[in-house]
Amino acid sequence: MLDAVHHVAVICSNYERSKRFYAEILGLPIIREVWRSERQSWKCDLQIGASQIELFSFPSPPARQTRPEACGLRHLAFSVAALEPVIEHLQRHDVAVEPIRLDEHTGKRFVFFADPDGLPLELYER
Repeated sequence: MLDAVHHVAVICSNYERSKRFYAEILGLPIIREVWRSERQSWKCDLQIGASQIELFSFPSPPARQTRPEACGLRHLAFSVAALEPVIEHLQRHDVAVEPIRLDEHTGKRFVFFADPDGLPLELYER
């Protein structure tokens, strides 16, 4: 039945700022970018492995509730070979990164940071 995640959609409060974050800072290649006039919305598809992240802009989207955590998607996690080089890259771009944690069930290291709208993102070491 299901064989992969095709995409994850993210609604941005500031489209250009988020596009820069995902494309330039995180280094995800842009596949396509379109203006959807009927919705007054930009849509940008970014490649991540065999999947995609879709960025959307909408007029006046409501803020995301983060604390306490609400039901629904909790965070988006990216697989990396090693945490430190990615953490250093993010910090050079003034992205705050939480302390490294250890997954007590797998023994793998991981760390959290956030996109420009506060969406929780995770780096999970392979």
